[in-house]
Amino acid sequence: MEDANTTSLSDLPLRALVERLASHDPVPGGGSAAAIAGAMGAALIGMVVELTVGRPAAEGHEAQLADLGAAATQRHAALLALAQRDADAYQAVVLARRLPRDSEPERQARREALGHAMRAAAAVPLATAREALAVLQDAAVVAPIGNVNAVSDAGVAALLGWAALHGAILNVRINLPYLREGDPLRESAPAELAELAGEGERLRRSAETAVDERMGGGGQ
Repeated sequence: MEDANTTSLSDLPLRALVERLASHDPVPGGGSAAAIAGAMGAALIGMVVELTVGRPAAEGHEAQLADLGAAATQRHAALLALAQRDADAYQAVVLARRLPRDSEPERQARREALGHAMRAAAAVPLATAREALAVLQDAAVVAPIGNVNAVSDAGVAALLGWAALHGAILNVRINLPYLREGDPLRESAPAELAELAGEGERLRRSAETAVDERMGGGGQ
């Protein structure tokens, strides 16, 4: 039987994935969970599109829906890949921290390995945050035009995208201080994270407003 710890996250049964997240092993962690949430959001957008195409609601929106469907497929695949990349990046951090440091050459090699690993541990969730924002953009577009019977699914997609965005931002923030002084990512990421968070909040509200209106305005 294949060891679950060596199996790609996207190939794990749902129960096994949840149990991996619940274990004492730090890999996979919150960064992978954020990416998976984003992938589920993108998949739900694809579902709303599929439930809309060919119905009266699609009239006048055919090209837009086709673009949304294609984007949803690309995004959930990209986010599942990012979930694995995040796990791999942090596994590299764990392994680098275990390297010997008895001599100066060993300490230097350890510093180099850890520096590269920490940079990936910050860069990967930043890529996740960007993809998650795109999920939110798509959710805000599909919520007003998708099949009204699936509008709650569009709302869930937006919330998952928002959770993915903010989860990814947290994982960037926790790793940035470990990057070398002067690293371009360390310098540029805080401003980009603030921009992503602000735009994500705007898109979440836009999607939720459309969902609420189409469900009769009964939301809180």
